[in-house]
Amino acid sequence: MHALSFLHLAFPAVPTHLLYTWLVMIFLILLSLLAKRHLRINPGQIQNVMEVIVDGMHKLLIDTMGPAGLKFFPLIATIGLFILVSNLLGLIPGFESPTANLNTNVSMALIVFFLTHIMGVRVHGWKYLKQFVGPSPWLAPLMIPIEIVGHLARPVSLTFRLFGNMEGGHLVLAVILILVPFLVPLPIMALKVLICFIQTLVFMLLSMMYIAGAMEGGH
Repeated sequence: MHALSFLHLAFPAVPTHLLYTWLVMIFLILLSLLAKRHLRINPGQIQNVMEVIVDGMHKLLIDTMGPAGLKFFPLIATIGLFILVSNLLGLIPGFESPTANLNTNVSMALIVFFLTHIMGVRVHGWKYLKQFVGPSPWLAPLMIPIEIVGHLARPVSLTFRLFGNMEGGHLVLAVILILVPFLVPLPIMALKVLICFIQTLVFMLLSMMYIAGAMEGGH
């Protein structure tokens, strides 16, 4: 029986990936409340885990974007935690990963896409749009289509990279579990866990690089 069949009965009109998205959101909210409620100088297990994760993301953001990127830390950390938990959720038998659905991934990619250009205009003004023209107005007819395609490829890349790795990995693992249901799938499972972390890191890094690139002085 499906692990969340009761949710499907309660909300039959709601797509499956949304149900799992809500599940991940509720889990992260409860985990944050628990960690916040029991804050101590000598941290407990939950606080220790959360501090390590948040501190690691904080250092990654500083290394990638510099101090100016601190204002984006809530967004980047939220995206990172959501993707990581969603990826790992798909490894639990009977559950599905929200990030194995294109709709979930494209929504996050579009947030990063629009924020990138909003910050570019906010920092540089409408001069930011000159990057689409190229170094010379004579090259505009050639450069504008190239730049537009290049920028539109960013959310497409973020979406399909995460979707392909999560959905493909789940399918491969499911096939191996059916064909060889004992110890052989364990190395594949370990590799899948590693991929979950790597894909989270890649999405976060690319998001930070896109936003930081739009804010650079070169524009």
